[in-house]
Amino acid sequence: MATQKNERIERALLSVSDKTGLETFARRLSDMGVQLISTGGTCKYLRGLGLEVTEVSDYTGAPELFDGRVKTLHPKVHGGLLWRRDLAEHQKQAEEHNIPTIDLVCVNLYPFEQTIAKKGVSLSEAIENIDIGGPSMLRSAAKNYESVTVVTDPEDYDHVLGEMERPSEDGTPLCWTTRKTRKSLAVKVFKRTALYDMAISNFLGGQGEDNIKMTFSLTLPFAQTLRYGDNPHQPSLLYGDFEKIFSQLQGKELSYTNVLDLDAAASLISNFRRPTVGILKHTNPCGVGQDNDDLVAAWKRAYQTDTQAPFGGVIVMNRPMTEALAHIVAAIFTDVIIAPDYEPGARALLQKKKNCRIMRIDMDAWKEYCKAPIVRSAPGGVMTMKRDTEVMGLDDLESKVVTKRVPTADEMEAMRFAWRVCKQVHSNAIVFSDKDGTLGIGAGQMSRVDSAKIAVWKAGQAGLSLKGSVIASDGLFPFADGLQTAIDAGATACIQPGGSIRDQEVIDAADAAGIAMVFTGARHFLH
Repeated sequence: MATQKNERIERALLSVSDKTGLETFARRLSDMGVQLISTGGTCKYLRGLGLEVTEVSDYTGAPELFDGRVKTLHPKVHGGLLWRRDLAEHQKQAEEHNIPTIDLVCVNLYPFEQTIAKKGVSLSEAIENIDIGGPSMLRSAAKNYESVTVVTDPEDYDHVLGEMERPSEDGTPLCWTTRKTRKSLAVKVFKRTALYDMAISNFLGGQGEDNIKMTFSLTLPFAQTLRYGDNPHQPSLLYGDFEKIFSQLQGKELSYTNVLDLDAAASLISNFRRPTVGILKHTNPCGVGQDNDDLVAAWKRAYQTDTQAPFGGVIVMNRPMTEALAHIVAAIFTDVIIAPDYEPGARALLQKKKNCRIMRIDMDAWKEYCKAPIVRSAPGGVMTMKRDTEVMGLDDLESKVVTKRVPTADEMEAMRFAWRVCKQVHSNAIVFSDKDGTLGIGAGQMSRVDSAKIAVWKAGQAGLSLKGSVIASDGLFPFADGLQTAIDAGATACIQPGGSIRDQEVIDAADAAGIAMVFTGARHFLH
């Protein structure tokens, strides 16, 4: 298609369900001499504002039919949008059939997504909120973006008006938009209609037996190019609404592994309510600490677990970073720091760490994101899974004691803490802790006893005693050897899911050593 010259916008068709900003948009179009055409409720709304508007049925000469299901599906509408202004034959046919140009379309769609989000929505109500004419007009206009300006988002009203109101040589508004704007708006339309169709297909595809979605579609906007993937020779791109959850305040570009670390860090820190600091490496927690009111105290408890891990690692907290903590962290080579916010003094100190990625997390946006399933590639397609957000198994823990000795109050509190950390450690996961901080962590081993041995070794490397500690295991102990490793190291209480055919053997080992143990009845296995 040849690039066409910018031409004056003579006619605009407005048909919106969301009337945000419509009054100003329509008035300014009218002030520039643009003829307004509209449908149903939008037409009534604009006339109520005192604007001169042509009802679409008067424009086409055809009535609205079937309770408004058919109103804009007419050659005079779609012809006016689609015929090419640069082709003489198109212009000839338009004149023969009395089809003037429609130069601007402003349409947003029936609120299908909002409708199906309502509790107890019926299938018939959902179907009635499937827009047909709206997407058709949007697609027609977007296809012919060389000549037609198409607007589907009220946030674009000001930009479009700003271009149209630029003065010509005689001082009157130019009343046209640039090709660059028209093209970007067209791309936005096709993204919007793709998402709309995806919502419809996913909803209707989930109306079958057992409410299993028979189709799964995903359309996401490009977010940014990542520095690289797992390795520098692997290009990587990020799609979606990442920037609504995380904002980067400074530092080098994010890489693929940085994004994975951000996800893991947010998952970890969202498990805690008291002021908490976590240190992660390669998505695994290597130290977590908490305090009643002091982030520095929480940091010290996290840092003591593994004093090497913070170097090139990730630090996350669930409170705004204080200047006091920034003084400590600024002296360490850290790859990523994540906090809900930063005190001004903390930001000033961290600005000296030019390469460190300083990230702000919106925890409300994170919680909203967590409602969506995890999506992972699979041979020939994808798998989906409900995100493991809720900490399971800690309710009525006193009734889940399986040993002769009942845990003390301090042991109970420590087990609850260790269980929340263990949930975010990759399997097989073992965590030793007291009630305020981790003491030793073992992760990612093929056998549970090896993870236990690594956790004991890490505690020894850090100079931490495990005498009187508790141990958490993300999965059941298949044999007593893993628990015995903890007993030998000095642990006095254990929290684990239970469910092994050798549970009694493990309980007997605990009773023989005089330690307390609870079975949560739930596991948090993280592959």
